[in-house]
Amino acid sequence: MRSQLHASYGRVFNPVTNHIFKMTAFCVMKLLCQATRNENRYAKRFFGALLTQTPQKRVFSPFWMVVPDPEPRKSMFGLTQPFCTAEKSHTEPKRKAAFGSVGRRIPYRILHVINQDGESLGNMHRAEALKLMDQHDLKLVLLRENAEPPVYRLMTGQQIHEEQLKRAEKKKASPKPGVVQKELSFSSAIAKNDLETKTKQIAQWIEKKYHVKVTIRQAKDSNTDMFMLFDQILETVSGKATYLSKPKVTREGVSTCILRHMSDRELKAYQKMEKQKNCTVKKDENEDLKSNELHQ
Repeated sequence: MRSQLHASYGRVFNPVTNHIFKMTAFCVMKLLCQATRNENRYAKRFFGALLTQTPQKRVFSPFWMVVPDPEPRKSMFGLTQPFCTAEKSHTEPKRKAAFGSVGRRIPYRILHVINQDGESLGNMHRAEALKLMDQHDLKLVLLRENAEPPVYRLMTGQQIHEEQLKRAEKKKASPKPGVVQKELSFSSAIAKNDLETKTKQIAQWIEKKYHVKVTIRQAKDSNTDMFMLFDQILETVSGKATYLSKPKVTREGVSTCILRHMSDRELKAYQKMEKQKNCTVKKDENEDLKSNELHQ
């Protein structure tokens, strides 16, 4: 009985099973052929693109990704840089902030605060510093960011303006890279011959496009005006030099100035002004001669 059932099942299902096996084998072979053709085509495109590319310097990362090709319907495997939202500090160095009010943008929690008179108020929370700023109608200025904690000062608008002018003057007076700066120092009681010698030395340095820093010390029992000495020196080289930094008192009894060579534009303006001045002098002299002839 059992053998008869197996025989009947075999007669019923064998044709169906054979047909399914044949269709499955056919589909698998077709898929394998299609995959082989695609693999060969993509391999040719990939290696062909690599061979035709010009050598370039690339930065490789340890991640493999599929990089889309600019041409349509093409893609290739390649190495790419990993995505990162962090800023590259080594490529963009932090710039030094300009001197001035920081407003209410204070990134530090604890500050060392100095009042408008230059007295230390100690360390405090930034909220307290802002409260003081509002109460006295002042502005907060960052002085030393690298200190621990950072140093801020409460200042008026006038104080900030004056400090900005001082810093600009100091920056202007400092020699630029590649510019030679010479220095001369003497007393306000200098003899006439010695002053002429030093003036000639200054003229030689100015001719070489050097910057010349002149320092004059006020001599004891001397009533000589140091600023008049500076003007006298400049007068002797007026056709070549001008003030880079005007005369000023650096400390008690000591004044300095810095001279530099005139630019081409300044030289032309100076020569034009001198020409106009000479023409005016000659015109006045001619008018005086005419008036004298009429009186005679």
